[in-house]
Amino acid sequence: MNDLPSAVLFACTMNSVRSPMAEGIMKFLHGHRIYVDSVGVRVTEEIDGFAVAVMDEIGIDISRHKLKTFDDLEDSYFDMVIPLSPEAQHRAVEMTRVMAVEIEFWNTFDPTIIESENREPRLDAYRQVRDQLMVRIKQRFPAVAVLDT
Repeated sequence: MNDLPSAVLFACTMNSVRSPMAEGIMKFLHGHRIYVDSVGVRVTEEIDGFAVAVMDEIGIDISRHKLKTFDDLEDSYFDMVIPLSPEAQHRAVEMTRVMAVEIEFWNTFDPTIIESENREPRLDAYRQVRDQLMVRIKQRFPAVAVLDT
């Protein structure tokens, strides 16, 4: 049986698409069994509307996600940091240089780079990222049955 970490931090560039998606999926799959947070290297004004829409399609509400940076973290104790972009990877290495924490880099496509007059190709890019994160999280952090004794 895989031991689940007690605290996981997802990080990306802006904390408005990939890391909030990953945080939402992890909370959906594991509830309060694992403390989960997410940050960005830089922060934007608000969560990305396309990210909110595609997560809503699978019943996960990230619309109230509070955007934050590494500097905004109240607690830096994590068993694992999962950067989702190269920029976040560099920042995670800096943050954890003197910490006993596992860093696992999941280079994840940035769907915001898709430019189209039509909304559907953009949504498809976000869905692809969402679905890839779902698969990766399920593989890396499998759900464990809680047995009554």
